[in-house]
Amino acid sequence: MERNRWYKDAVFYQIWPRSFKDGNGDGIGDLWGVLEKLDYIASLGVTGIWFSPLYVSPQADYGYDIADYKAINPEYGDLDVFQQVLDGAHARGLRVIMDLVVNHTSSEHPWFKESRTSRDNPYHDYYIWRDGGRDREGNPTPPNNWDSLFEGRAWEYEPAIDQWYLHVFAKGQPDLNMDNPAVRAEVEDIMRFWLDMGVDGFREDVITFISKVEGMPSDHLMVPGARGLRFYENGPHVHEYLEQFRDNVLSHYDCMTVGEAPMITPDKALPFIEEGPNQTLDMMFTFEHMCADCLFTDYVPLPFNLRKLKGAFSKWQKELDGKAWNALYIENHDHPRVVSRYGSEAYRVESAKLLAASYLFQKGTPFVYQGQEIGMTNTHFGSIDEVPDVSAQNQYRNRMASGAKESDVMALINRAARDHSRTPVQWSAEENAGFCPAGVEPWFAVNPNYHGINVAAAEEGEDSILNFYRKAIALRRELPVVREGSYKEFKRVSNELYVYAREMEGQRLLVICNFADHETLMRPPAGYDPSLGELRLGNYDDAPGTRPDGFLPLRPWECRVYVYE
Repeated sequence: MERNRWYKDAVFYQIWPRSFKDGNGDGIGDLWGVLEKLDYIASLGVTGIWFSPLYVSPQADYGYDIADYKAINPEYGDLDVFQQVLDGAHARGLRVIMDLVVNHTSSEHPWFKESRTSRDNPYHDYYIWRDGGRDREGNPTPPNNWDSLFEGRAWEYEPAIDQWYLHVFAKGQPDLNMDNPAVRAEVEDIMRFWLDMGVDGFREDVITFISKVEGMPSDHLMVPGARGLRFYENGPHVHEYLEQFRDNVLSHYDCMTVGEAPMITPDKALPFIEEGPNQTLDMMFTFEHMCADCLFTDYVPLPFNLRKLKGAFSKWQKELDGKAWNALYIENHDHPRVVSRYGSEAYRVESAKLLAASYLFQKGTPFVYQGQEIGMTNTHFGSIDEVPDVSAQNQYRNRMASGAKESDVMALINRAARDHSRTPVQWSAEENAGFCPAGVEPWFAVNPNYHGINVAAAEEGEDSILNFYRKAIALRRELPVVREGSYKEFKRVSNELYVYAREMEGQRLLVICNFADHETLMRPPAGYDPSLGELRLGNYDDAPGTRPDGFLPLRPWECRVYVYE
C-alpha cells in the first residue's frame, strides 16, 4: 500500500523556542508563548511546525546538546504544556515535528557522566572513546588530528581514565557510538516516546554524521578546521542504521522525516531519499544554495553570486525530479537573516517578498523560519561578548590567535554569525518588541529596529511582507502545478534575473525575480507573454507590461508570479 506522503502538501513553520515568545515573563521564549501564538501561526497558511530542540539541555549549543531526550527543558515548560501545544496545533490542522539530535548528546547526559567514570562502565561504549599517545615530554596527545567544527580539536582528554572522547562539534557535545547496538536501541526508544505522544515526525540533525570510518585515521587532505570531516560526513554504516530506525520504528507510524546533511549533493542524497523500498528519509535539508556568498561556511565570505544560488536551486530541482522530494528553505537558525544576506536592507520590503517568491513556488515542501515572514534583519554586535553562539566564539578565538585585527574579526561576525537569526521575534513596537514583558530583560538583545519591523505593524499593512507570505503560501497550495509540475529555468547566465517556470498539462506558472537595486530589462521567455498570463502575485502596486521593443521593465527587487491556464 502506498504511504500517505502528506508532507508533499505541507508548509512548515520553524520555531527556535528560546527566541519565539516568552509566555511566563522570565525573558526566555517558551511553550506557553507558543500556545499563545498558535492562531497566528495557523493564520500564515502553514500546515506544520518544526520545533528546534525543546529538551533538557545545559545550552552549550542552545538545545543541540541534550541531557534528557524525554523531558522538556524547564525554561520552556514541561511535558504537560507540550501536550497542550501539540493538541492545540493538531486542532488547528498543524502537524508537529521535533528535532532529533542523535549524533551526539550533552556532556551532562547521564549516559556520558557514567561513560567517563570507568573503561568498564556499561555506558563507556555509548560514546567514542580512544587511547591517545604521548609527546616527548610525556603529555597526552589525541588519537588523530581531526578538528571540531565548533571548538578546537575534536578530542577531549579525560585524565581519570586516560582516554579521549570524540566531539565533532563543541566539547559539551560528545559523539555517540552508533556502532553500539545498545545506542541504536536507545534512539528507537526516543523515537517511539515522541511518536506515541502524537508527534508527526522528526528533523534529524546532522544525521549523515552518525557513522565514522573504522579506525578513524588522521586526515592529511582537508584544510585545518575541517580535518576528519570526510571520514564521517557520509559514513560506512549510515544507511544500515537508518534502515533499522525505519523498519523498527518509523514504518509503524504515519510520520515523516527530514534529514540535515551538510556537504550533501544530489547524487549522495538520492540513496537516502529516493522513493522506493530502500528510502530511509523523506527529505533532505541541503546547504548548497546557502553558499551563494561563501565557501563551505559563512566564515569564508565571498560576494553574493546569484548564478551560484540559481545553480544550486536548479540542480536540486532537476536531479530530484521524479525520484525524490525537495525540502525548501532560505532561512533557519543556522544562518544570518536572508534579507541582510541575499536581499537588500535598503529595499527590505521588496527584497523580502522577492526572496519568498524565489523559493516558495519550487517543487518540494517549504519551511519558513520565525521572523522571516516579517522580514527581520541582522542586528549589530559591538563586541564578541554580545555573541553567545559557540560557533562564533570559536571563529573569533581562531582568527584572533592567527593575528587578525579585532575590527576585521568583528566585521566578519557581524556579517556571518548564526546569532543574527536568534534575536527575539519582534511582535510589536512595545518595549522588548512584545517578546517579553516590559521591565524584564530578554535573554538576548532585541534588534533595535523592532519599532518599525514587527508583527503588529505588519498585520496593519495589506501590502506587508507578512501578508505577502500569506498570499504566496495560499497560492502555492491552490495550484496543482506547484506540487506536480516540472521545473524549467530561464536566463541562466544572468547575474540579476532568476526566472523559472513550473509546467504541467493544463496549467503553467512563471516566477520572475529581479535581484538588482536598479531597473532591469527582460525579454519574456517564449510562450510566456505576460499579457496572456494572469498576474497572481507581485511586490509592486502595478505591473507594467512589455514595451514596444519586446522587453519587460522590472523595477529594483521586483518579483512577479504569472499563472497560465
